[in-house]
Amino acid sequence: MNYSICRNSFKTSYQEGFTIKSIISNSIDKNAALLKKLSLDIHANPEQGMEEVKACKWQVDMLTKMGFDVQSPFAQLPTAYLAKAGKGKPAFCFLAEYDALPQLGHACGHNLICAASIGAAKALADTIQKEKIPGSVIIMGTPAEEGKGGKVHLVRRKAFTGIDAAIMAHPSSRTLIWRGFLSVIRLDVSYKGRSSHASTAPEKGRNALDAVMLFFQGINAWRQHLPETSRIHGIVTSGGAAPNIVPDHAACSFYLRAENDTILEEMEKRFRDIAQGAALMAGTPCEVKYGEEGYKAGKVNKPLNEEYFKIAKELGMEPGTSEKSGRASSDFGDVSQIIPGTHVYFGISPKESIPLHSAKFAEAAKSQIALNSMLNAAKAIAQVGYRFLTDFKFRDEVKADFKK
Repeated sequence: MNYSICRNSFKTSYQEGFTIKSIISNSIDKNAALLKKLSLDIHANPEQGMEEVKACKWQVDMLTKMGFDVQSPFAQLPTAYLAKAGKGKPAFCFLAEYDALPQLGHACGHNLICAASIGAAKALADTIQKEKIPGSVIIMGTPAEEGKGGKVHLVRRKAFTGIDAAIMAHPSSRTLIWRGFLSVIRLDVSYKGRSSHASTAPEKGRNALDAVMLFFQGINAWRQHLPETSRIHGIVTSGGAAPNIVPDHAACSFYLRAENDTILEEMEKRFRDIAQGAALMAGTPCEVKYGEEGYKAGKVNKPLNEEYFKIAKELGMEPGTSEKSGRASSDFGDVSQIIPGTHVYFGISPKESIPLHSAKFAEAAKSQIALNSMLNAAKAIAQVGYRFLTDFKFRDEVKADFKK
């Protein structure tokens, strides 16, 4: 069989008339119980970024038993891993996330992402082995998407060298193709005041909390002049010890998001000016520092998106599209800037729209609907990977779209 032939219809047969789709589907169904258990175990044991010791070990153990060549720790990150099956080129990569949010646990559903990627990688590895197809199937465990930028570290350490394309599937209320990410920077602002008794000698104090409050007012006034695609949001992280003590220190943290680096640079300059203005009004010196890792904007790959949409529709996942570009940010954006990739979505709440990063989404991420949808997402992204490995025309389209 000539595996360089274009297979746009996925009608290649195997042995007793089995299609490639059924081979992939059967592999995932065979491992369904293991994948569901992994997802639920990780959900029940939420670990924040760079601390995903249990989640990483469970995945590494599973992939080792599945026959993958596994390396962990990977790229100097203790809770990252790289698993590989097959050999040679092309190389297709599934990305896994498994970190949780503070207090909310898996309110972004990362417990489902890693299970979907493992299921897809195993199914694709089995398929190319059976059909003697050249190429490598890779799954990369990427810690700390929620703020600490595991993929940013992996990009800096050349972890994606030799990988031709990457994909991951993220839970959402609906099944959707990827519309991109906003770039983001994180800034911490602190003010230094002078403490005093708030009742007997207020004139001797300099209230650092006043500066933070004035700063928030300045930010809120600025919002009406931002582009529709830009976002800014923050919290107070320190505001004083007691009401009768003039706060000598107050601080806040903000995220700034924009659709490109030029706008983000302009936003950062204005942000720093507003911070200094609040410092002058309150008479409290100000310091602005970078916080956790910033992420680059996402570079959408149209052929990969369209292939996922087509397959998801065939699987009955009822995929949709959005006219608006994405408003979230992820370290996948950094990956998409160096290799072709897509970050698609699978629906886990078909009857209502549940926001990410909410307690309700965390509850949905362990439901039977979510687990079954995760298995379908695994089947869909595995089929995308199969087409990339076997269809040279499709592969060229993916690469051409990335280059332009």
